[in-house]
Amino acid sequence: MLRDQLTTAMKVAMRNKDKRRLTTIRLILAAIKDRDIAARTDKNSPPDEDTVVLEILSKMIKQRKESVVVYEEAGRLELAQQEQDEMDIISEFMPRQMPDDEIAAAVGEAIAETGATGLKDIGKIMAVLKGKYAGQMDFSKASAVARSELG
Repeated sequence: MLRDQLTTAMKVAMRNKDKRRLTTIRLILAAIKDRDIAARTDKNSPPDEDTVVLEILSKMIKQRKESVVVYEEAGRLELAQQEQDEMDIISEFMPRQMPDDEIAAAVGEAIAETGATGLKDIGKIMAVLKGKYAGQMDFSKASAVARSELG
């Protein structure tokens, strides 16, 4: 389980006195704990735990990508590098990311599976993809491919 991997990685970072890694992993675990607390009040059954953790990790990577751009535009290269380092650490816990050709193939399968015929069906396609490929796919790329296929 990803949660166990993160806990083990945190302990190793503590032993190795790797402050950047330790801080980043603690941020990840804190985000997971926040999600756990929010899920207690949710009446719906929680999805697979690894899926939840992958969603959190994907969101954290996306936030850091946006921060890198902002810091670089502001000339704050040391902060941009710090965000990039955190993104690299978070990425270690993500499954292999699908290349563009595999994304296109998966989108084609999802279009066939849902019977999508137009842009109004993008939501259905994305729901199928998120269910099958959480943490493995850049969904903004997938959405662009689906739009070009259906548009």
